[in-house]
Amino acid sequence: MTENRRPLKSRGTGWATGLARLCARTGLSPDAISALSVGFAAAGFWAFWVAATTEGADRAAWLFAAGVAIQLRLLANLLDGMVAVEHGRGGPLGPVWNELPDRIADALFLVGAGMALRIYDPAFGPVLGWTSALLAVLTAYIRELGRALGQDADFVGPGAKPHRMAALTLGCLVAAGLAVTLPDHSFAALWLALAVIVLLTAVTAVRRTLRLAAWLKARDGSA
Repeated sequence: MTENRRPLKSRGTGWATGLARLCARTGLSPDAISALSVGFAAAGFWAFWVAATTEGADRAAWLFAAGVAIQLRLLANLLDGMVAVEHGRGGPLGPVWNELPDRIADALFLVGAGMALRIYDPAFGPVLGWTSALLAVLTAYIRELGRALGQDADFVGPGAKPHRMAALTLGCLVAAGLAVTLPDHSFAALWLALAVIVLLTAVTAVRRTLRLAAWLKARDGSA
């Protein structure tokens, strides 16, 4: 099985190495950090759910909280790998904890965002959330299929996890701002963010599939 570690510039920053060192010194295991990411995602789902039935500053606060939860999830995703690899704390179940919580967290955030739109656009809002979650799982599946066949892990975008979460965070922040200034249009920003995520993730699934097919042809042709 090939290595499955996303290349991240933030991994080499001083603040990241310091936090990873702190986690290792306190005895926090990579698996526990991975589990914590699901907790952040569950909190984000709840924030999205409540935002649908609030207005004004309350809606802004819940949407902002969802955006913070997204970033905390990404921080946990960064630290679990660093503690496992750089500090040698990885366990036998590391590969499971590396992948499964990510899929759960993706679904909680994306479906949660769709549920936030259940009143604003009951026909298509939740559908966007579920569709984006399904496509997110699909892109991960294609990557893992490639790895099972011997291909290096393909983290290509434009709708990989960091890209999806960046778009969703931006949607949360814009929607939070509009909840106070233009409340009738606040959820439009979140709707647009999900629509963009669906488009970019679909492109990513197709792109990864084509890259895998090209790799398989090149491998078999040179065999």
